[in-house]
Parts: sequence; C-alpha cells; structure tokens
Amino acid sequence: MFRQDVLSLYRRIFRISRQWEAVMPTNTEKERQYIQEEARKLFHRNKTITNPEEIRLHIHEANSRIDMALHYRSPYPRLMHMPPSAVPKTSKRQRKAQERIRKQAKPVYMLSDDDVDK
Repeated sequence: MFRQDVLSLYRRIFRISRQWEAVMPTNTEKERQYIQEEARKLFHRNKTITNPEEIRLHIHEANSRIDMALHYRSPYPRLMHMPPSAVPKTSKRQRKAQERIRKQAKPVYMLSDDDVDK
C-alpha cells in the first residue's frame, strides 16, 4: 500500500543528497554523506513496520525533515525547544514527569532521533 510512496521518498532523499550544496563549500561532502547515512539507517530500522498509521507518521517525519533541510540549508535535525518545566529534577517522580513532558514536546521531525529519548 505504501511501498511506492516509501520508495519514492527514498529516491528523493538520495537525489537531494547528490545535489546538496552546503552553506560552507568545505562541508558539502560531509553533509552529503550524513544525508545518505541517516536515510539508510532510518529506512533500515523502520523496514519491518506494518502498521499503516505508523508508516504514515514516518513518511510525514521524513517529508518534514526534507522541507526543513531545504529551507534552512542544513541536513541536521533542528534542536527542539524544551519547556522550562523540563529541567532535570532530583526525585524519581519528578524525573518521570520531565521525561513525559519531553516526549510530548518532541516535534514530528525529531521522532527518529535517538538522543532525544534519553
């Protein structure tokens, strides 16, 4: 059902990576490599997903990341804003609340980012 959409998205990402020009020309090759490695890693990690809603969400995430990369001319995910109440607390209950806030505040383009979940 989504196979054609996913393959089209994969091809689009690699087409963008081949044409990518960094803001600083010395970083162009490094950023092209990052785009390709990130795409391979995420597509490989998500290849076993069969839930249509989850597939739609990942496609939406990829399109959001592409749009942001093209707009800001940076292939790296933008940092997300954390509410002031998400500052680490000392008690276990407060840490759980902080993690819950962090997960709720995570934008769609950061869903696959491992560092945010930690």
